[in-house]
Amino acid sequence: MLLGAVALAASLSSVAAPAAAHPDAHRPGLPLGAADLPESRQSQQLQPGVTLTTITRGVPDTTDFWTIEVSAPAAGNPDPDAPKVAITTSHADAQATWQRLRDAGIDARLETVRTPRTADTGGLLGYRVRVGSAPSSAALAAQLRSVRALGLGGSAVYTGWDADAGAAPSRGTWHLQVLTIDPRRFHGRLLDSYGPDFVGRETTSALAAASGAFAGVNAGFFVLDPKAGAPGDPAGIGVYDGRVESEATNGRPALVVHDDAAGTGIERLWWRGSVRHGDATLTMDGLNRVPGLIRNCGGTPDDAYTDAPQQDVTCTDPDEVVAFDAAYGQQLPTGAGAQVVLDASDRVVSVADTRGGSVPAGGRVLQATGTDAAALRALAPVGAHLAIDSRLVDAHGHRVRPSRHTSIVNGGPLLVRDGRLQVTAARDGMVHPDGPSFYYGWVHKRNPRTVAGVDARGRLVLITADGRSTDSLGLSIPEAAAVAKSLGLRQAMNLDGGGSTTMVVNGSVINSPSDRAGERPIGDALLLLPDRS
Repeated sequence: MLLGAVALAASLSSVAAPAAAHPDAHRPGLPLGAADLPESRQSQQLQPGVTLTTITRGVPDTTDFWTIEVSAPAAGNPDPDAPKVAITTSHADAQATWQRLRDAGIDARLETVRTPRTADTGGLLGYRVRVGSAPSSAALAAQLRSVRALGLGGSAVYTGWDADAGAAPSRGTWHLQVLTIDPRRFHGRLLDSYGPDFVGRETTSALAAASGAFAGVNAGFFVLDPKAGAPGDPAGIGVYDGRVESEATNGRPALVVHDDAAGTGIERLWWRGSVRHGDATLTMDGLNRVPGLIRNCGGTPDDAYTDAPQQDVTCTDPDEVVAFDAAYGQQLPTGAGAQVVLDASDRVVSVADTRGGSVPAGGRVLQATGTDAAALRALAPVGAHLAIDSRLVDAHGHRVRPSRHTSIVNGGPLLVRDGRLQVTAARDGMVHPDGPSFYYGWVHKRNPRTVAGVDARGRLVLITADGRSTDSLGLSIPEAAAVAKSLGLRQAMNLDGGGSTTMVVNGSVINSPSDRAGERPIGDALLLLPDRS
């Protein structure tokens, strides 16, 4: 077991306690929109112990409309989920933009945005400027050209995607898919798969097909932009069959699962690494990623601009030591620095002044950059046996030792703890110090979401919510937490979402991924394999 039988039982006692009543009995509707909305639920058993429930809530809201949300000109971020700079904390700046539009004869609106209170943030978020209203985005094309002609950015948004505190409740609609896995009856295998290696992305359906899975959802955050690392690489903790293959975004919640689906938990984890030879020790900065680039931050104290979690930010460090094994891929990062090749017993077989090539069968490679390059060369002469320490620790500083039956998935923020709403968006890096636009687009607004957690009966629950359409509004992060709680989850966290949100059942994608191109290639997926006995 992950922490040892006694420690794990203690750490998960709050989520594994038997329920006094069946958690599905007498359950009210989802806490979305107006209280009187119609809601339908359809359930089917996919395999013994695995149930799929499809939930539709609400009706099309005739009061919602399309409008232009004025923003700063796009900065060229290739991530389709990257929020635009569409909100400011300065009322004067927003008013100046509003006045500029009005002076050009464009009927603009200056709006105050308040966001729901969570465990560590909430209240007045800022001010936005919007233009026009129409029944479709296409009908706003001429007005959008007029906005852009003034040197401003902008895009058509649907007001049903707003989740402003104090606003009239929406009428819908929402579409959710819920997989419930009861470990007492499930006799298959739960697998977290990244495919053949980290470098390169695969769709959830392709990962499911390759593993023979009958169901699955997308899992953790990953690198998408080559400027942020190797696309497909986990952006946070990645433990697969007990192997720590990607370091933690330190302090963030992580989903801890076992291949029998029993004992699921959520823990905040930290990673520590070092390489030692004799009396000399060198700190390791990471595992299986491009040296110098720390996606989502949360690394070592010398990282810039922070060592705290910061969602969708790539921190940097010119002086790093990173260890690689076969999980990374066939071609290692290239460039100046130092590279030490180790055999299966961690004996140094070669030392080079440039980085690149591949990992030898059964061995691993250490790469160093900047000032750490000379330090690594001095530490690791050919023939030396190195002691490499890669460890996870929990919030109490205790070492976590995953078994070969354990996988750990990155994500965030935390949503539910001990059956209570506990959204820690600021702690988990979703509040950016340079302005509220990231929080506004990523947390506050409704988006597709993937959520994971465990209920009072110890059942693993995986939820996908469609979004970014007029037929499926999506969920804000506070709404995702409320939904998880209403479904009986005692512990819950957000996994990757947006265009990555995908659920696959029996070889078919059963939700509606939001990317225009269809199902998005991702980094890893949580998969359910049938009983082969």
